[in-house]
Amino acid sequence: MSGRRVPPGRAGRLRLRLRLDTALRGADVLERKLLFLMDRERALRQAEEAAARLWTSRLHEAETWLLRGTLLSGEQALAQAATVDRATVTIAYTTTMGVRHPAGVTCAPAARSPDDPTPRNSALVRAEAAYRDAVTTAAEYAAAREATRRVAAEVRRTRQRVRALRHHWIPRLSGELTAAEQSLEQTEHEESVRRRWASASGPAAATGSRRV
Repeated sequence: MSGRRVPPGRAGRLRLRLRLDTALRGADVLERKLLFLMDRERALRQAEEAAARLWTSRLHEAETWLLRGTLLSGEQALAQAATVDRATVTIAYTTTMGVRHPAGVTCAPAARSPDDPTPRNSALVRAEAAYRDAVTTAAEYAAAREATRRVAAEVRRTRQRVRALRHHWIPRLSGELTAAEQSLEQTEHEESVRRRWASASGPAAATGSRRV
């Protein structure tokens, strides 16, 4: 930032002032962005934790019904009741302070074909429904986790930029501006002294030359 060559004199001082003002405004803007992103990250993390709890609960429920159904009819019944279709997950995205992240999920669980054999007992029927719910909540949890990860990454980047400005560039520019002002003040003082000397010695020098 301040690595560019600064011209001497008033032009250099003005340029440093402009750079310092820009850095200060940039730090203020980034700090406001950081506060907003931190609030957003907290909200997303809470949503992620809630989604994780719900997914864990749904998965446990599905596994419980599956175990019951398997105990009633055996593992062969489980293999016969399995479907070959796959769930379809559609993720909606939004943008927060320039960060694109998941905002919602639409999940279409695997559908049983009319030609597929039906589960042999009610426990397997309940297990199938519970696993559909588990797939949906898993997709929601994954989207919430990714949203948190992306916003958290931007929080870290923004914090690093604020620190770079506050702890490096702004102090450096302030020091350079102070040095430039002191140098300019010294130069102006020396010029003022030379002008006074020239003004004071001018008439005497002229008189002396006439006497000679």
